[in-house]
Order: sequence, then structure tokens, then C-alpha cells
Amino acid sequence: MKWAQVRKQYPEQWVLVEAISAYSENSFRHLDELSVISNFPDSTMAWKEYKKLHLAEPSREYYIFHTDHETLEIKEQKFMGVRRRLP
Repeated sequence: MKWAQVRKQYPEQWVLVEAISAYSENSFRHLDELSVISNFPDSTMAWKEYKKLHLAEPSREYYIFHTDHETLEIKEQKFMGVRRRLP
């Protein structure tokens, strides 16, 4: 589903989506096809569901957006943290 379709089907709502088809260009992530997992009246509930899904399957690409946004602008950030080695 395209973002325009998501906005039309879920007006003025928070949506938890999975990227089905996406690519990176100039430090931005572009989502071509999305799958709506669920919709929410507020962001708190959406974040709780996101955390649960991401913890279970961290390799999948999940996002939370509000459908008031006409376009999606996702700036990629490189991981700059330090990872500890476990004994």
C-alpha cells in the first residue's frame, strides 16, 4: 500500500506500519510499499505495540506515523554508540 492510500484509509490516526519495499538515498529512507499493522488514536499505544514487535523481530522495518503528514521524511542516523562485549 502506498502512503497516500494509508492516509485515505486511516485519516487523522497514528499507524504502525512495516516497510515492504524501501530504499536509502542521500541519508533518507524512502518507503515505496507499506503494510499497516494497526492504527491507534494516540501515540502512546502505538509505541507500546512498536516496542513489542521490534523486540520480537528486530530485523523487520517498523515505523509509526501520523496520517496528517502528507509525505514521509525519514532521516537515517548511523549508530554511534559503544557496544559492550559480554563475558
